[in-house]
Amino acid sequence: MKKFQSYFTPTTAEEEQKGSNEAAPQVAAAAGRSQRSGSKASQHQLQPMRPPRGHGAAPPPSVVSGRVSPQTVQTSARASMLSVPGTAQPQPNHGRQPSDTGSTAKNSPSTSRAPSLRHSFLPAHDARNRDSETINEIRNDMMVNWLYEQQLRKQLASGMDPYEGVVLKKARGNFTCCPPQMAAIPDSLYAVVSLMNVRCAMTVNTPVVRALLDSIVSKTDLDHVPLPDGLRVQVLRTMADLPRGQLHHFAAFVEDVRLLVVWDDEPEKLLARVQNLEARFIEIIWGNGEEGDEDEDAGEKKGASAAVQELDPAQLEEALAAEKRPVRLESAIVVSIAMILWVMCPAIGVRWLVFQALVDGTYIRFALVAALPVQMFTSLFFFQSLVGSLFQIFGPISAIANNSKYYSGKAPRRLDRTQGPLPHVTIQMPVYKEGLQGVIKPTVISLKAAISTYEMQGGSANIFVNDDGMQLISDEDAQARRDFYEEHNIGWVARPGHNPNPEAGSGEKAFVRRGKFKKASNMNYALHVSNRIEDKLAAVKRGSRWNNENETAAYQQCLADVLQEDEGRTWAEGNVRVGDYILIIDSDTRVPHDCLLDAVSEMEQSPEVAILQYQSGVMNVTNSFFENGVTWFTRLIYSCITFAVASGDSCPFVGHNAILRWRALQDGASFHDEDGYEKFWSESHVSEDFDMSLRLQVAGYTLRYASYTGDGFKEGVSLTVYDELARWEKYAFGCNELLFHPLRFWFVRGPFTPLFRRFIVSGIPFPKKMTIIAYIGTYYAIASAWLLGLANYFITGWYSGAYDKYYLDSFAIYISIIVVFTGLGSVALAVLRYRLSEQSLLSAFFDNLKWVPMFTIFLGGISLHVSQAILSHFFEIDMVWGATAKELEEVRFGPEILRIIRRFKFTFIFCFACTALMICGNTVFPVEWRLLIFHFRAVLCRPC
Repeated sequence: MKKFQSYFTPTTAEEEQKGSNEAAPQVAAAAGRSQRSGSKASQHQLQPMRPPRGHGAAPPPSVVSGRVSPQTVQTSARASMLSVPGTAQPQPNHGRQPSDTGSTAKNSPSTSRAPSLRHSFLPAHDARNRDSETINEIRNDMMVNWLYEQQLRKQLASGMDPYEGVVLKKARGNFTCCPPQMAAIPDSLYAVVSLMNVRCAMTVNTPVVRALLDSIVSKTDLDHVPLPDGLRVQVLRTMADLPRGQLHHFAAFVEDVRLLVVWDDEPEKLLARVQNLEARFIEIIWGNGEEGDEDEDAGEKKGASAAVQELDPAQLEEALAAEKRPVRLESAIVVSIAMILWVMCPAIGVRWLVFQALVDGTYIRFALVAALPVQMFTSLFFFQSLVGSLFQIFGPISAIANNSKYYSGKAPRRLDRTQGPLPHVTIQMPVYKEGLQGVIKPTVISLKAAISTYEMQGGSANIFVNDDGMQLISDEDAQARRDFYEEHNIGWVARPGHNPNPEAGSGEKAFVRRGKFKKASNMNYALHVSNRIEDKLAAVKRGSRWNNENETAAYQQCLADVLQEDEGRTWAEGNVRVGDYILIIDSDTRVPHDCLLDAVSEMEQSPEVAILQYQSGVMNVTNSFFENGVTWFTRLIYSCITFAVASGDSCPFVGHNAILRWRALQDGASFHDEDGYEKFWSESHVSEDFDMSLRLQVAGYTLRYASYTGDGFKEGVSLTVYDELARWEKYAFGCNELLFHPLRFWFVRGPFTPLFRRFIVSGIPFPKKMTIIAYIGTYYAIASAWLLGLANYFITGWYSGAYDKYYLDSFAIYISIIVVFTGLGSVALAVLRYRLSEQSLLSAFFDNLKWVPMFTIFLGGISLHVSQAILSHFFEIDMVWGATAKELEEVRFGPEILRIIRRFKFTFIFCFACTALMICGNTVFPVEWRLLIFHFRAVLCRPC
């Protein structure tokens, strides 16, 4: 097992001396300026710590004590072995340089452009990389000089004050600045940015900023400057307070130096952020008739168009009493009509059995009635789809734009931050071996934008990564991940690799990563580490003078104790505490920049809701034919879900892009197993999200679906047929786990699981139960297609005209499926989108028909694979699914053909065997055994 090494292992280096002598006049000038700034530059007083909220206590702001000499900021930083929650510590440079490279800047005033930062094209161990550090130094120096040049050109700085300038991070613990004299000034931008550990920062000194600062000086208790849309920018007393501030504001007014400090994760976007802030400041002064930002996504515009009203606690109680969220009955009507058809069709079949028995006096045919339970179980979804499609065409659609008990079509009235602290949100993101630059980084950038908005609205949030690949990937890749997490103030936990039987004498301890799909056990392990820290913090005695510095120190010690107890097996750093609510996402997710306040407002106003599931759009990675097809299918699913839940149907929980109430998980979903500690996500079920939703509903909580964000939330889809097929297999396996025990336990425990029995007798409304059962039954209908199609080939071929009228051949079923799903379903979806003004009627209908051939082939060929998954659970055959591919994999034609043959060899064998059977059945079999009816053979071709 690899030994864990902290970022903060002290190293020694010579102190930086360059430029110290020539900076003396500027230091003196800066000191005089600081004295002239008035008494407002007194020592910053910490705000009282927010009272803990149980296990969901909001993490306190971190504090960096003492002063750091600018000469020692770069190489002599001494930090704890554990990172402070929410604080980016200066790190020693271990020779790792950023992979960003640059190009020369064009200094033309009209076409000035930032130098690009590109990754090296050379292999990691290429001899030509020996000069990469020097090249990166040059490129970063070019970038910081270009930014400073633009700062002066745009008159964002006077050019005469050493406190004004630009600071850029080159590598871990290695920063550069312009003008260079800034590095010698105590508590300068260079010193504080080194402690903040942000990528780049710039001071802003414009007339607008000076006017706002003059107003701030006259108000002793002002800690923020309001912005449009309910946002605000923090106000700090001194430069030294910047590391203690809210880093996700990405800006702060500093009173003692009379400057605005702005920072960003990407140097190329720093100037744009400055210009956007100044435009907002001007809007405060003069107002602006335009609504919304020009760069706002279409999906977010839809969500932002809803009226927003802030509420204090008293108004909130009145609003809760005034707002009526009715229970929509359209879904119950759909289920009722579907059940009428569901009962009527088998009854017609039984009627034929009775007529035939009365004619010939043979009653053995009533044995066919034994198939009724299975037949009704697998056909319920068919009838619900039939009736639901008719309601999409002719039924009411006003529910989609309104709120009901289980659905939110309008954004909630927002909480008032002036009446108390807003709830803390933890963004939980399980990851595995996804690419850092291609997958994880874009997701984190999206999350930080949402956190920035929420913090500027008065809230707080943290990112909690459950990294299941950290201890499995190479040391270089693991270090790159740690560097990235540290730079972006991300808390993370990584557990050991799967090692149930360690080698004798290796010194390693056995560790089991439970579950066929490891996501649930990964999240449980990370939450267990967080809970152990909370338990230790709860035992800490807090005096009357307890402040944030004490809380941070206590957190550091508790985290160190937990890691020491695990003897190095657990790796963790940063803020891993869990807040009042959890936003659970995947590693390839995009979130709206203004979603957290709406989420916590709705959850605070609806204490009975355990999960708020958001509608999701699709984030395309490639433009491949298959991904575009899956994109269409995913949007189809979400359109149907939105209509169904708005009509009163059951809300699904898809496992990501959802807000979870942490207290509800602790009260209604926690359990203990053989590992002996509290868990929340089922490790014995592949569909841990479906299991979670059932357990919470059985415990009395409700789930709600929200569509007011439009397509602001985005998720990745399957890039290859392998991933999409594995997804169907996993869902089928998971549904069978939730319903049935393995066959060998049927005589001991009964066929049905305790969870399903509790679900049947629970207080969940009956129509919702039937919808859930109908959904589960679809997998069994698909799984049985190949077997029933094969049996139908022999029955209709050998006994044509002799079987009872109760029996319905596969061709009739096939026609029914085409009419209902392909025909009526396509028309209904097109009409629904037309009625919702999402697409024109012809465009929507053509878009649906375009993908019919692809999904006819795909869905017609998954029967064998779905049945394999179900039978594997019944007979306890091991099936394991890896993480879904998040990045495009380039393959050559020849190796891919071999991969397809290996992956689907049994499918090909079955198809070729069926083809040979049909040929032989028509020509080779004895005449009396030949199967000559054409349309039944055609039926067999489809499920094969």
